[in-house]
Amino acid sequence: MRVSMAHVAERAGVSAQTVSRVANGSPRVDPATRARVEKAMADLGYRMHRAARALRTGQTSTIGLVVSTLASVGNSRMLQAVSEAAAARDYALAVVTVGERGIREAFARLRSQGVDGAVVLNEATELARDVEPPADLHVVVVDSPPDQRFSIVQTDHAGGARAATEHLLALGHATVHHLAGPAGSFAAAERERGWREALADAGVSAPEPVRGDWTSASGHATAVHLSEATAVFVANDQMALGALRAFADAGRRIPDDVAVVGFDDIVDAAEFRPPLTTMRQDFDVLGARAVELLIAAIEGGAAVVETVPAPLILRASSVPR
Repeated sequence: MRVSMAHVAERAGVSAQTVSRVANGSPRVDPATRARVEKAMADLGYRMHRAARALRTGQTSTIGLVVSTLASVGNSRMLQAVSEAAAARDYALAVVTVGERGIREAFARLRSQGVDGAVVLNEATELARDVEPPADLHVVVVDSPPDQRFSIVQTDHAGGARAATEHLLALGHATVHHLAGPAGSFAAAERERGWREALADAGVSAPEPVRGDWTSASGHATAVHLSEATAVFVANDQMALGALRAFADAGRRIPDDVAVVGFDDIVDAAEFRPPLTTMRQDFDVLGARAVELLIAAIEGGAAVVETVPAPLILRASSVPR
């Protein structure tokens, strides 16, 4: 027998209208009631028919994800987080990369798939700011300067970078060098800003930063320009991995000769040699909040900005054993 909303309503002790609101992700349901309805759905094996929902509501319960590349660790982690958060709200996910035709074409591809809205990630957000999305496409961006057109969820890049720099200064280093991310990246610019502000507050002149492209290869290549550094804040963990290898190749001991702090706390950061001190970027929270803000926008909510902290994770690359 096919389980209907009426069966779920009877099991949960609520009206069919309340079941419909829960099924459609409406925020206008008491959390305890929502939990009771969701349990009844799970117990009975109820699944909302996506096509029927689209006919009734005019929405497909499908969201898009726009990304410049899936090769970077951060973007692939965000894809996983957004996918899981969307599935938890019973939304399908369509993924498009920004190709040679640019972000307008990416938005057009999503509209052709009938999505209700889109999450735009990291480097792609710079492109999104330069165009006007389709009027009927709700957009949430991850990591962006303020923009009244979109809801924004972002890591506290500057705050994390400040904490990383202050940690290294507190260890007694005269200054902290910076292996920065690529020009044009909001996250890289914010992390550089936090580093500069921490040094300025300490009355220390900022050394000229060296710049990589987020890859471990670029971290290895650029670290050769840091031969005089005793402390280095690296803009992401992948570049920090390359820098650690470059320092080891040069015979420099870590952290005795040079202390290193990264950013992201990728899955393997604790397995580096030595384990990497880093600032933790909570990709699960970022993905979940991006999806929640997008669903809220689809349902008529106002644009908001949310910032997720990036705490310091102490390991052996900065703290002597």
